[in-house]
Formats: sequence, C-alpha cells, structure tokens
Amino acid sequence: MAVKRSRSATRMLSVFEEIARTQPVGVSALARELEADKSAVQRDLMTLADAGWIRPAPGLAGQWELSPHILTLARPPHSNESLRLRAGPILERLRTETGETAYLAVPDSDHFVVMAAAESHHLLRMVPAIGIVIPMEGSATARAVLPYLPDEEQQRLLGTVPDAETQREFVRTRARGFTVNDEEIQVGAVAMASAVLGPRGVPLGTLVLTGPAERLTPERREAMGAMLREGARQLAAEIS
Repeated sequence: MAVKRSRSATRMLSVFEEIARTQPVGVSALARELEADKSAVQRDLMTLADAGWIRPAPGLAGQWELSPHILTLARPPHSNESLRLRAGPILERLRTETGETAYLAVPDSDHFVVMAAAESHHLLRMVPAIGIVIPMEGSATARAVLPYLPDEEQQRLLGTVPDAETQREFVRTRARGFTVNDEEIQVGAVAMASAVLGPRGVPLGTLVLTGPAERLTPERREAMGAMLREGARQLAAEIS
C-alpha cells in the first residue's frame, strides 16, 4: 500500500530551500515564489524559527535568513564525510600533477554537489564553489556515473531508455575509466571525470579535473585522464 505524503512538510521544506536560495527574504516574496498561501508560509516560518533553522535577518524587518544551526549538518559523521576527508590529499596531488583544479562531487537526488576542491594556482582557472550543484544533463560527472547505475536508475535520470549509441558510450566509459565534457556546458571550459566506485561497484561520487580549453587540450587528456582514473581507484580502495 502506498504511504501518504505530508503536503505541509513538503511545503515547509520548499520554504526552507527558498530561504537558502534567496536570503534575506520576506513572507510575501516566499509565498509569491512558491505560489503558496501567505498564512501557511507564515506558519512554516514560525515553525522553522522556533526549531532554530532560520532567524530574522539583522537590520531587515520582516526578512529571514538561515541560522548557523545549518552548519551542524555540514560535516556529518557518515560516508560522504569520510569520502571528503580521504579525497583531500588525492585532490592536492592531482592539482600538483596537472596544474588544474581538482574536485570531488557526490550524487544528490537528480544532480551532484561539489564536496571538496583543490584550486589551480593559475591566474586563469575554473573554481567550483563548495556546495555548488552540477546538473545531470551534459556534465562529465554524470557521464562518469551513469554507466555504473542500474538500468531503471539510468532511465529515471536520463528521462528515457538509453539508446544503442548511449549504451555503447557507457561501455567505452567503463573501459576508459573517465569522461570528458569539451566546452559543452560552458564555452572555454573543459571538465574530465572519473567515478569513485564503492562496494559492489556502486558509484559514490566522482573526481573531476577542470580548466580552460586552451590548457586541457586533446593532446593532454589521455595522460590527465589516467591520473584521474588512478586517483579515483585509490580513493575507492581507501574507503572500502
């Protein structure tokens, strides 16, 4: 039997996420953006405030912002935190070996989130902020992870059944050990990703190298991909 969902809880989570996205923000703007009843949003705000998750924005009457309480969840003692900590030295090594920015991304529902990064020292560099969301569509990270997911999960994330060419690309990715996004999301930017596989081959995240296309040239990519692939395998071995 299907379990009934709590619509009020869903709305409250939407209020919380919208505050995080647009803070400081008032009840009228929240209700308008969420297309929700203003009095219901006001009740959600009071509930979140009483629980310590939000607070009035200093000096801005009627405006709300997240409280520092959110930081208590930023470093939870679970596998993602272990992954982040163990990835640090590997990211540093990749940056040193390649000269480019290296980062760790982990799956979060239908997208990915940057968990840790070692920035390139070049004046011209790509700098993904910690916590930034990486979309599923077109990203090197998604391409690195999709080949290792069950069929039904591939279909859900792609929005369709993978066609024959996509399946062949999955095979090539598993054999090669890394993927490349060649200026397909941002002109002038190249990203390379390798999946970090946990027990039973489940992808826990990806290691990514990114930089300007003028430095991540096709001639360099095989060597850099090999470094990335080895880094992902080392990280997987350390957390197994």
